[in-house]
Amino acid sequence: MAERRLRILIVEDEMLVAMNIEDMLLDLGHEVAGLAGRLDAALSLAREAEFDLAMLDVNLAGETSFPVAALLTERNIPFLFATGYGIKGIEEQYRDRPVLQKPFRARDLEAALSASLG
Repeated sequence: MAERRLRILIVEDEMLVAMNIEDMLLDLGHEVAGLAGRLDAALSLAREAEFDLAMLDVNLAGETSFPVAALLTERNIPFLFATGYGIKGIEEQYRDRPVLQKPFRARDLEAALSASLG
């Protein structure tokens, strides 16, 4: 997939998981445009940052990332979910988005990025 270098927003509340995702993205030839571990920071970045795609953990320290998903939908920015809950943890209106079941490998991430971009 690295024929196009993507700028990706990571929304993940577990710092070690976020660092692992960042490493995978860099290995795949992409860059991290921002990292948010809490809903307020994620909403701010989703509203203002420049990026091609976002990866959203569903549960952010007890809050969901669905308000971020709504904002990204408004901005027409593709996104995917990375969650331990699987598709069952995704609100109905977002179930058409790619879902990465945690834990995942780099090849799974690459496939989900491709699927997110259509």
